[in-house]
This record gives sequence, structure tokens and C-alpha cells, in this order.
Amino acid sequence: MAGQFITFEGGEGAGKSTQIARLKDRLEQLGHAVLVTREPGGSPLAEEIRSFILAGHAKPLGPFAEALMFAAARIDHLDKTIKPALKNGTTVLCDRFADSTRAYQGSSGAIAPSVIDDLERVALAGTKPDLTFILDLPAEIGLARAGERQALKGEGADRFEDEGLAFHQSLRRAYLAIAKSAPHRCAVINADQSPDEVEAAIWATLRERLPELTERSERPLDVA
Repeated sequence: MAGQFITFEGGEGAGKSTQIARLKDRLEQLGHAVLVTREPGGSPLAEEIRSFILAGHAKPLGPFAEALMFAAARIDHLDKTIKPALKNGTTVLCDRFADSTRAYQGSSGAIAPSVIDDLERVALAGTKPDLTFILDLPAEIGLARAGERQALKGEGADRFEDEGLAFHQSLRRAYLAIAKSAPHRCAVINADQSPDEVEAAIWATLRERLPELTERSERPLDVA
């Protein structure tokens, strides 16, 4: 039986990494095989593209060129990492996926939705998430969290964290529009809560949408 594909989306500082790690632990405790991956990245070639984009090297080329690079990374990520894991029955938890391209490159209005639709159709080739959690919070709170994280790690802002507040506010609106357009797939989670409260909301949604994952699995854990 094919595995379940769950993606996490949201603006900067929404807490995706924290919640993915918590969900992975809970699912593994129930005996499910779980793979955590990310975008851009998740395969050797895609990680190289990630480094190029987040360093800001693609920004002068414009949003369309960035979208093309994300699509190329996504194709390799799907072929090398996601599809093999799903075929093997592994639950895949992905930090960002195609919705990020639609939100980040589309929120500026520089790329028509029809163009993003075409890129998505080619890159995904029919593979779509079973469930997408959109972690939602005010942009100014998310940016403050991201700044605190950068300070703790001694890192500077990446290509997208460095954008202004107006960009991140439009990004939030874009994600909420995506959720509204695909309510069967997307679940909006209030991320302006404690990590424990966010985790509880995610688990409650998972029990409703994909109840088989909240039950104990009889499958041995043979895949990392």
C-alpha cells in the first residue's frame, strides 16, 4: 500500500520544522515508517539548487527564473526521494512543496496563475499531497521569530527572509487563498499559539482527515 504524503506550508517563522519533528515522533511511536524531507532540496541536485536560490543568486533573474529552478529541483526531489518512499509505504512529511512556489513566486503578481499551473502540472506529474497543513500567523510575528532563530544560530537572513513586511503579508494572503481553493486537501492551523497547542491541533486534524495514521501500524519499521 502506498504511503501518505503530508506537506507543511506557511510563512517565515511559522514553526514548520518543530511541528514536523513532533509529528514524526508521534507517528513512529505508533509504528509507522516516516521520511522527513524539505523543499527546495531533499535530493543531492535539489540541495545544490536550494543553495543557489537561497543565497540570492537567482533573484536578479526574476520570479519566473526562480520558479523554473524550483520546478527543476522538485522534479529531482520527487524522482529520487518522495516517489520511492511513497511506493514503499512510507509516510512522507515535507517542509514546503508546490504551494510554496505558488505563494512565494505568485504573491508578487509577477507570474500569472496559469503559468504556475503549467509548471506545477509538469513538475508534479500527478503526485500531490494527501494533506497540507498551512501554519498561519501574522507576518510580523513570523518575521520576529525568524530573526530570533537567525540570531541564535549566528546566521543572516536568506533570500526570502530578507524581503520586506509587505511581501510577507501578501504571502500570508496567498496561503490562505490556496487553502480556500483546496479545502479538501488543506487545513489551516493557527500557529500563533504555543508549540503544544499547535501540535494538538495538527493531531486532531490528522485524526479527522487521515485516521489510519493515528492508529498503531503492524508494519515493521524497516525504512528511515
